[in-house]
Amino acid sequence: MSFEPAYGEAVAVAPDVLRLTVDNPSPFTFHGTNSYIIGHDTLAVIDPGPENEAHLASLLKAFRGRPVSHIFVSHTHRDHSPLTPRLKAATGATVVAEGPHRPARPLRIGEINPLDASADMEFKPDHALADGEVIAGDGWSIGGVFTPGHAANHMCFSLEGTGLLFSADHVMAWSTSIVAPPDGAMSDYMASLEKLLGRDDRLYLPGHGGPVVNPGQFVRGLKAHRKMRERAILERLSAGDRTIPEMVATIYRSTDPRLHGAAGLSVLAHIEDLVGRGEVAAEGDVAIDSTYRLA
Repeated sequence: MSFEPAYGEAVAVAPDVLRLTVDNPSPFTFHGTNSYIIGHDTLAVIDPGPENEAHLASLLKAFRGRPVSHIFVSHTHRDHSPLTPRLKAATGATVVAEGPHRPARPLRIGEINPLDASADMEFKPDHALADGEVIAGDGWSIGGVFTPGHAANHMCFSLEGTGLLFSADHVMAWSTSIVAPPDGAMSDYMASLEKLLGRDDRLYLPGHGGPVVNPGQFVRGLKAHRKMRERAILERLSAGDRTIPEMVATIYRSTDPRLHGAAGLSVLAHIEDLVGRGEVAAEGDVAIDSTYRLA
């Protein structure tokens, strides 16, 4: 997927919408995290990004002295939210998000969340945005579209009246979203995809990489991909696989080995959903190191 990050530069991606990409490339962030600046006179920022001195300087430069009234945060992974306190201190803006970080389900007895290191546990919004709530600014209005799945507090943001949706990590053109328990849940993710199909957005501006064009068709493709993964898991169980590492070795054999840990958590997310629907049975708890069989 071709994408020019233009680190340190504000790139116009729509009328009164600028994109700045953080220089934090990785297998999980593509070329880096996208921050967006919205407005002409008084501005809003979506996803300040990680703690990064150069990116903070680039944001402040891109404001060109204009006031910032709101900072919107899509979710509390460390590549999206940690710069928020410093940007708030510099601008006095109101921080808006669905809520603090939380897992998608309670932790089981003895379970340790391996994803805590990637979570911004300190984040707290000034204003908890409800699903469908609209914040009116200076020449712009931004609405909350609650889309749990990748994270329990994941929120997309619609730029009202434009057909633009800031899809954060829920829908991206460069890669499928990671859905990893206990922070994420596959049942939530699939329901959130279905929710987006009920909208008429014309363009998605995601948290990593370039725009998603023809979003309805793209989201239908994501649903089909997840159903294909689900079928692959059922086929591996039918073939005799009993553990998640066995399934990952076959299903993700062409995937970068650095991503196999995340792939295992994605398989676990599917299995949680399949167990919940009565199609798969677990020996004991549904966990990364448990054994499974067809129900």
